[in-house]
Amino acid sequence: MKKLVGLLAALMVIGSARADEGMWMLPYLAKMNIADMQAKGLKLSAEDIYNPKGGSLKDAIVIFGGGCTGEIVSPNGLIFTNHHCGYSYIQALSSLEHDYLKNGFWSMSYQEEIPAPGLSVTFTREIIDVTADVLGNVPDLAKGEEFDRMVSENAQKVQKKLAKKHKNMRVSVQSFFGGNQYFAIVQETYTDVRFVGAPPSSIGKFGGDTDNWMWPRHTGDFSIFRVYADKNGKPAAYSPDNVPLETPNHLAVSTQGYKEGDFAMIMGHPGSTTRFMTSFEIEQTVSSENPTRIQMRTAYLDVLKPRMEASDEVRIKYAAKQSSQSNYWKNAIGMNEALAKLDVKGQKEAQEAAFAAWVSADPMREQKYGDVLSTMKRVVEGRTVAEQKSLTYSEFQRCMDIFTLYSRTSRLRGTETPTAELIAQVQQTLASAYEDYDESVDRELAVAALTEFGKMLADEDLPAFYLNDIKGRFNGDIEAYVDWLYDNSVLANKESADAFFANFDKEKLQAEPVVKMIADMNAKTPAFRNDAAQYAADYDDAHRLYIAGLMEMEPDAMHYPDANFTLRLTYGNIHPYSPKDAVVYNYFTTLEGVMEKEDPSNPLEFTVPERLKELYNAKDYGRWADEDGTLHVGFLSNNDITGGNSGSPVLNDKGELIGLAFDGNWEALSGDIAFEHNLQRCINVDVRYVLFCIEKYGNCSRLIEELTLR
Repeated sequence: MKKLVGLLAALMVIGSARADEGMWMLPYLAKMNIADMQAKGLKLSAEDIYNPKGGSLKDAIVIFGGGCTGEIVSPNGLIFTNHHCGYSYIQALSSLEHDYLKNGFWSMSYQEEIPAPGLSVTFTREIIDVTADVLGNVPDLAKGEEFDRMVSENAQKVQKKLAKKHKNMRVSVQSFFGGNQYFAIVQETYTDVRFVGAPPSSIGKFGGDTDNWMWPRHTGDFSIFRVYADKNGKPAAYSPDNVPLETPNHLAVSTQGYKEGDFAMIMGHPGSTTRFMTSFEIEQTVSSENPTRIQMRTAYLDVLKPRMEASDEVRIKYAAKQSSQSNYWKNAIGMNEALAKLDVKGQKEAQEAAFAAWVSADPMREQKYGDVLSTMKRVVEGRTVAEQKSLTYSEFQRCMDIFTLYSRTSRLRGTETPTAELIAQVQQTLASAYEDYDESVDRELAVAALTEFGKMLADEDLPAFYLNDIKGRFNGDIEAYVDWLYDNSVLANKESADAFFANFDKEKLQAEPVVKMIADMNAKTPAFRNDAAQYAADYDDAHRLYIAGLMEMEPDAMHYPDANFTLRLTYGNIHPYSPKDAVVYNYFTTLEGVMEKEDPSNPLEFTVPERLKELYNAKDYGRWADEDGTLHVGFLSNNDITGGNSGSPVLNDKGELIGLAFDGNWEALSGDIAFEHNLQRCINVDVRYVLFCIEKYGNCSRLIEELTLR
């Protein structure tokens, strides 16, 4: 692997970068990007952005929860992130008495900040290229089990060595470029995080599903939290004795706004891209994966929306679940449209043809890369059917909360003689699940999900309960089956569950109809997974070699690895765009657009709070108005982002916060596979709208006072 390691090092420092496309690794900014960034207006050095030996912008960026980004904006550990990133935690803290989703929340002191159970933030302390250590002794022709074994052994050695150096931190060795490069990521996690403030959902989620992935956008997508530590500044479990974490490396906040063409960069944790995807994989995505997800989630959402509109109690309980289901339901729809419209498959086919021609021109390349594309085609076509069946099962199980309830009893069912302590622990976990559960809603969801499940699979792929009970005993009457199922399930509601646990009977639990459903599904899914898994080793080898070959074929190009939730930087400019003939979108929106979108017939998505109307009518924007006199709400940049970047800071040429990234645009939802230079945009909430909501709407000036305003 020594040749490949050397090739990677060379490719990382030559070529000219496109300012918009690219999710760049911070340790290589000085060699790869900084000259281009400064030529485009950046006034910082590479060390100002990433400096593992001293303070830099990197130190203000955190992983928020399990899948978002946040930024430290004060010396006292204050965190800005998106409203939709904090949504599930806000929902969990809400009740009919304290409806933080509907009414918002603003803490007026440290004492009013609310602990958010289960929430953590993680700082990336260092990023170390360990490719030579991981791949240096791996033969060039190593494949399959031999390659995996050697890489795993080497990575474990690196991890252990670095773990000794970085006490009480997490060290992980992660793969990049499909296994052609490796970095060690050193991270520190804090688990005492508290809810500080958020606007009502009528601001933070304004536009709902209708506006999701769309521009023009008028969503105040932000929420505020704070990280706490022990008195020595170290991570600690929640304690009333903990104090706000001192964070001298925090982001300054710009109140000066922006203009078209201004430099903009984003630092964050993009979750996953597949920019090296082949045309065969695109076909699988378009024809199999996305339609499966769309069909099942459509059935789920069609049931849930009217129930949430009709009941505040149901709305609070199901808010986070509905948001999670709908986000990538709409993403899948938009992705398929964009992939077709932009002919991304055709672009990939052209790339593959060029690769095949390049390979065939040299016997050495033919020996190394000659069967890569044919292997990829065989593997993808071979695994598609099994992966579609497996996805159908997983999407189905997401639709019924009763599965979640029974899954929480697995320890009881798997223990020969459960102790009273274990029974009490399980009962406690169930109690928390019932807080976000409504039996009548789940029954409706079950009918819808079971109906679609039966349509999507052939009889031979259905679990035994579907054939024997639904199609047999109940003669296809799904509603009758669901009534029987819930009527005979002790966990169908909290009252029944409490009565059962008061006189616990393990044998009765084992005989429950939902337990039988789970067992029947578990009996079918291993076959699907095994059918797909037989192709995994060949795929990994071919994928790794294809990426290595592409980089060798294009030695003058600037290559960056696919996103994998590690800290990255993207840079570009503030730009409008034209999605189609005769249509041009401006690069910012204002509060006027919020008023124009108000729709009383759609209360979940387009309600405008009375207080916001009052401020708008009085034009009482305070110091947060733009120089044009309007209050800007959102703006566009051509930065390269994806899921995981939600909440990421948008920074100006001085590294000051001007906004929070929160979405991509509909016309370029194929962007995870191929960046579209003319169309792809990042949708951001203007930080001045955030500050306006805090100070003028929320009357919480104490938070403004701890910021560094520029």
